[in-house]
Parts: sequence; C-alpha cells; structure tokens
Amino acid sequence: MKKIIMKKEDVHRGTLVLVNRDYPLRVERERRLCQINTNYPEVVLEKEASVTLKKLLEEICGENEIALVSGYRSKKEQERIYQTSLWENGGEFTRKYVAIPNHSEHQTGFAIDVGEKREEIDFICPAFSNEGAGKKFRAQSYQYGFIERYTKEKEEITKIAAEEWHFRYVGYPHSMIIKERGLCLEEYIELLKDYPYGQKGLSYLAADKQIEIFYIRAEEETVILLPENSLYKISGNNVDGFILTLWR
Repeated sequence: MKKIIMKKEDVHRGTLVLVNRDYPLRVERERRLCQINTNYPEVVLEKEASVTLKKLLEEICGENEIALVSGYRSKKEQERIYQTSLWENGGEFTRKYVAIPNHSEHQTGFAIDVGEKREEIDFICPAFSNEGAGKKFRAQSYQYGFIERYTKEKEEITKIAAEEWHFRYVGYPHSMIIKERGLCLEEYIELLKDYPYGQKGLSYLAADKQIEIFYIRAEEETVILLPENSLYKISGNNVDGFILTLWR
C-alpha cells in the first residue's frame, strides 16, 4: 500500500476548496499561475485550470467571441474591487455581486469571469447570454471540469446573486456529477460526506473507467493508504476534510 500524509493546513488547498461567506480562504500560498490567452495577459489561473480552459475555448472556437474578464485576484486586488463597488454601486449591489476579501473564489485561482466581446464590458457583471458562443461554452464547460457557480435556483444556499458569467474549476468528474445531480458546490461538498473512505464511494463511469470519490475527515496529521500504482487526486474541501478521487 502507498502511504500519503496530509497536514491539517492541506484542508485549505486544492481544486475542490469551498470558499464562500462561511468558509474564507485561509492559506495564502505561492501559486502556479498561467495565462490563458496572450490577448489577456493580466487574466491568469492556476495552471491546471488555465490549460483546461484554453482547451475548452479552442474546442468551441470561442477565442474570438468570448472575452476573459477576470481570473485570479490577490487579496489586495479583491479589497480594491470591493471598496470601489461600494463607492460606485452601493452596499446592496456589492453584497449581491462582490465577495468580501478572503471570501472570493477568485483568490483561489480556480474562478473565471467571462463575457461577450464588446467595446465596453462591465467588469462586475459582464454580459454572457445563453446564445451563440455562450451557449456552446455552457454546454461543454462541465466536460472540462468547470461549473456555472452561481445560479438563480441556488441563491439561498450560495448567498450570491445569479452570475451567468462566473465559472469555477472543480475538475472532472466532479463537474459532471454536480451538473447531472443539479447541485451547487456547497451541496456537493456536503453530499460527499456520505461516502467516507473505507466504505463504498460515490461512483462515476467515464470512458469505460470507474472513478470513485471519497471523503476523509481531517486530523492533525491524516494518513491515507492507497493501492500501489493507483491513479488518484486529493483536494481539501476548506471545511473539515479531504476529497479523494480514485481511478480504478
């Protein structure tokens, strides 16, 4: 068996971290940030999300129709955006559409705001309709590990108004399960607690490969034993544990 040791602070790292009003980003760390498109040099994401988003845009031939509006933000940048919105748009609007610093998914490097290419683009609420390139993007995004993070149906849970322009990278197959079950990320993280490692996992069949997903509660030092030569990925959930994705 292969032994993996996770530290307590690792709970706050990974593609499945839940960042919202209740669970702030707790770990500032060095990130592997990459450009998605040279036409948008300041819009960067974590490498895994950046590479995958580029493939998605190429697949739907969307580079000339979809604008990359905002990707990774530092805490300082999020503070500036939040304060500027308060001054320009008021408290009610800002509470709906702008997360307070350290509670923004953009600080993870896994969130991207996209919009229709126009001469003028609203930075906070860019237009991104469900037609043309926008429709293609939404249809394919889940296959590439992205979810539409804030929908009208889930506003009571996410505490964020619907943002049809905001997509979050969680990785495959998590994006597909979230889509097929009609969940938001908060609900998915809670669902996975029903599948503790050592018992039956949440199964997903993709390309004739069985994928199993498990929850592991975090300890001061969490020891995870895996089959030798297994293909796996571990992410913290930023709440209380780890999500293990295991390809059989």
